[in-house]
Amino acid sequence: MGRSILYSPFYLFNRPKMMDPLSDTLALLKPRNYMFHGLDAGGNWSMHFEPRQGIRCYVLLSGQFWLTLDDIPEAVLFKEGDCFLLPGGHGLTLGSAPTLPAIDAKTIFSDVKEGGLVTYNGGGACYGLGGFFEFSGRHASILLGVLPTIVHIRKESDKNTLRRSMEQIMQELREPQPGGTLIAQYLSSLMLVQALRLFLFERAEASSATGSTDVGAGWIYALADKQVGTAISAMHENPAHKWTIQSLASRSCMSRSTFAMKFKNLVGEPPMDYLTRWRMLLAGDRLLNSDDTISVIAPSLGYHSESAFSTAFKRVMQCSPREYKAFYQ
Repeated sequence: MGRSILYSPFYLFNRPKMMDPLSDTLALLKPRNYMFHGLDAGGNWSMHFEPRQGIRCYVLLSGQFWLTLDDIPEAVLFKEGDCFLLPGGHGLTLGSAPTLPAIDAKTIFSDVKEGGLVTYNGGGACYGLGGFFEFSGRHASILLGVLPTIVHIRKESDKNTLRRSMEQIMQELREPQPGGTLIAQYLSSLMLVQALRLFLFERAEASSATGSTDVGAGWIYALADKQVGTAISAMHENPAHKWTIQSLASRSCMSRSTFAMKFKNLVGEPPMDYLTRWRMLLAGDRLLNSDDTISVIAPSLGYHSESAFSTAFKRVMQCSPREYKAFYQ
């Protein structure tokens, strides 16, 4: 069983002005559970993990293994020192070779304590640590869907940072001490933020080195771009403001047309569509997790009439606010 993240750092921010887009989004994901295990495998081995909505995180400390995702036939080789995230919820197979028949991973890990180490086939050939983060946010799939299938952390200093974090989490879970559960909860949340932030930094450095802005569609890529990231931060800081393409372009020190084109290329949708979608995600969260009515939520997100808000909500969320609340509660 995973541990419940009861005191996640994502919930320590109680004033919107303290937030940033990455923190905003992770708060909406609502991290709920985490699990951490170690694997020491030897000889020929292969194990399959069932699809599960969330983010898997792996640190390979020694040896190597092949990763194959259920719906992507091409296998990927990971070697000693590699760190990566799998945010897509795919089923996957890990093994010493990509063509070996796989056993069900549940038969190996079902009786292992949190933070425990599984030794398989005598061990000695491949040693790694793995974690899984589960989210209770209703639209986790939308927010995670803009990440690549594999988030590979490549810089050696970044890999060392994540490796130390995961090793400390494993130690806290393996050797319980007073306050250890809470420390592990905080460390797991912080490690997830670290991994995504390091990925952003690497993207920004790659873009700067090549002079290219084609880093992939999705808000998380856009945050790595100083100009578009400034506009996204402005929208998150004050979603109720009457933003226009011109005012956002001015914030980004760009012309209106250049800003609009760059934003769409990076994010995958126009600025005003992004703003509307973000407002509706915030609205959906408040409908489920507060006592606020539509008459309160609508003006707080920049809508001067309940009908205009409801129309926008239905367009983005595919149902009315009332239907949305009834369905999810």
